[in-house]
Amino acid sequence: MDNKKLVETVAANLGRSTKDVSKLLESFVGVLRTRCSDLDSVVVPGFGTFEPKKKNERVMVHASTGKRMLVPPKVTLGFKVSNVLKAKLK
Repeated sequence: MDNKKLVETVAANLGRSTKDVSKLLESFVGVLRTRCSDLDSVVVPGFGTFEPKKKNERVMVHASTGKRMLVPPKVTLGFKVSNVLKAKLK
């Protein structure tokens, strides 16, 4: 499901305009981005937990050339499904 279809589906379920739902989803992603960049987890009750994980820098060896390269540190975002959502999906 792409973003447009998600916005249309949520708008139809809530009885709101697609413009309002689009703004709502953009603000949610903005909050998620700012909180996770500070390495804080974001919990959505009944849905799940978004947890940032910091990956340290490391040395990688290119397979074909054998050249060593330094991979910079980065933050990845993990998602854990809540037990409520797991039960509903079963």
